[in-house]
Amino acid sequence: MDFSGNLIRFYTGLKIPPGIPEGISMMNPLADQEVLDSATSFYRKFYRGSSQRIFLLGINPGRHGAGITGVPFTDPIRLEKACGIPNKGEKKRELSSVFIYELIDAYGGPELFYSRFYIGAVCPLGLLKDGRNLNYYDCPDLLAWLLPWCTSAIEAQLGFGLSRTTGICLGQGKNLEMLQRINEKTRLFREITGLPHPRFIMQYRLKKKQEFIQRYLETLESAFQGIQS
Repeated sequence: MDFSGNLIRFYTGLKIPPGIPEGISMMNPLADQEVLDSATSFYRKFYRGSSQRIFLLGINPGRHGAGITGVPFTDPIRLEKACGIPNKGEKKRELSSVFIYELIDAYGGPELFYSRFYIGAVCPLGLLKDGRNLNYYDCPDLLAWLLPWCTSAIEAQLGFGLSRTTGICLGQGKNLEMLQRINEKTRLFREITGLPHPRFIMQYRLKKKQEFIQRYLETLESAFQGIQS
């Protein structure tokens, strides 16, 4: 089975682990057939074959991006216009997705970018509390419950042929701290490089967006060249 097939099997097979803390719910957008159909089209289009890719790890899916499309950092607008995948999601922009697809365009477009890089998350399912997005590290009880499951999920995805040389963490705060904690115990990656989270850039550093895109480009290309040498 090639990379796309493994990913589809992975995401459709995700099970919410028992013992979720009270008041918190998890969402798997691919449980919806229409979302599954469009996400499957994306994975088959951009992640076919078995070439080695660099793993980029976000936090966990949010309601307005991957929570609608089933594709990390990809809102319904970018899924349709940038990736050519029709979908029935409400066509609203999501800030992180806007940044990522400007980056992808600067890199050379989705075909080239996704042939070299895979975007996932430390926690592959979305989290909600009181109907709002929740980060997997926001609550101590939640974190203790989730970390072993998240570790297993990362290991499973690496097993599909992703590079273990460099993991790129999207976020330089808690997400990087947690991923480094996981890596210290499991040595999933030889090294982990952190980059500012796209939402942080779009909300708080918008005037310097092009500088951050250039920083991303340099970091990504360095990581990719590292697996070619």
